[in-house]
Amino acid sequence: MNINEIQQQLFQFIKTKLPAETSVADEIGKLLNISSDSAYRRMRGEKQITFEELYLLASTYRISLDQLMNINTGSFMFQGNLLNPKTHRYDAYLTGMMHNMAYFNSFKKKEFYYLCKDTPVFHWFTNRDIAAFKYFFWMGTLIYFPEFRNRKVSLDGYPDELFEMGKKISDFYQQLDTYELWNIESWNSTLHQIEYYLDNDMFKSDEDALRVYEGVEKILDHLEEQAKRGYKFNINDPEKKPLGKYFMYFNEIVILDNSMGLVLDNSKIAVLPHTAINYLVTRDIAYCENFYNYVQNLIKRSTLISEVSEKERSRYFRRMHERIDKRKVSLKV
Repeated sequence: MNINEIQQQLFQFIKTKLPAETSVADEIGKLLNISSDSAYRRMRGEKQITFEELYLLASTYRISLDQLMNINTGSFMFQGNLLNPKTHRYDAYLTGMMHNMAYFNSFKKKEFYYLCKDTPVFHWFTNRDIAAFKYFFWMGTLIYFPEFRNRKVSLDGYPDELFEMGKKISDFYQQLDTYELWNIESWNSTLHQIEYYLDNDMFKSDEDALRVYEGVEKILDHLEEQAKRGYKFNINDPEKKPLGKYFMYFNEIVILDNSMGLVLDNSKIAVLPHTAINYLVTRDIAYCENFYNYVQNLIKRSTLISEVSEKERSRYFRRMHERIDKRKVSLKV
């Protein structure tokens, strides 16, 4: 690959990082303080970029020069943030997630792949009681923020603005064509979390715990209806107007890990979870292609239970409802 090809590849990478309707030349011009025409000449390879321009472009758009120049170092570059209980703000975390989801939706082709070790957070955000419980669990137990120590779950104490932000995130998610791989363990994490809080008397009341279980049931019903129809719809929409396509698979051969992948027009992104609610993102071509192929292989070895396989679909959701029913019986409500 010669210098001119590398330069054009650089701008192709930058294009994949911008919303589809954005003028790449205008963005480059603003960043480099040059005209749009000068930016076009650099994008076409008619004028070579300087080392300073390369540094500014690569650092701004977080592009690995090893990847750009096809240098195989055996490493992969990921981007992400580290959670700090002293500085973390949950509203800022939700805002970042909302911006990412809006960005994904700016592309014409937008496929989302999710390997569901746990139920994807986007589903929890549609129900206020579940969103509230997860908020208390993440902040008080997994990340252990000081202000949440010894604080009992009070569902009515969940801020309205956080719930509204979560709903917007879920709305964006509903618009993506989604392939979710589930197994029998995918609900266990949340059910164990509820039991842990019950066993340790961390709910303000048994009524709150019951509301959480009922919230899980509502999510189950919504997912089952989406799987039956083969498309997503807003949980509060009585007309169930179609949004993104929904492909639900049942996988029995591996323990999934909540990793995600996206196909956005001609580019791919991989997203890996870490430290409870955090995640790392990479656009490394080799890694993303390998991850995509891995997911396609899992899909081939899974059972599609959306639109088809009614018996398998009903069996799966019935087993989940039975688990919740058993837990509800133990509550003194």
